[in-house]
Amino acid sequence: MKKILVVDDAVFMRMMLKDILKKNGYESIVEAENGVVAVEKYKEEKPDLVLMDITMPEMDGIQAVRAIKAIDPNAKIVMCSAMGQQAMVIEAIQAGARDFIVKPFQHDRVIEAVKKILGS
Repeated sequence: MKKILVVDDAVFMRMMLKDILKKNGYESIVEAENGVVAVEKYKEEKPDLVLMDITMPEMDGIQAVRAIKAIDPNAKIVMCSAMGQQAMVIEAIQAGARDFIVKPFQHDRVIEAVKKILGS
């Protein structure tokens, strides 16, 4: 079973992503509310995929991507960004993210990104 780490400072966004994932058969979901917690959870849980928000307190998504990639160069990370964050998305991809999805989330786009990266 694939394990997915959902990182967003907004509880509502985490719930929405979890709902989309569970409806598509992804049951093993771990949550983190900021980049600092995401890096700790990544070390503990070794998820197959990370869905990472960009704008968060304490440590933003781009810093978290760099920290996770330092731990695991093969980490699979998809960025979640609001409209108008193109420059940040480019920076995230340069930091090692594999794809990005735009908020508000489109159900099909989330699953497409997850399946493409997990190969399932």
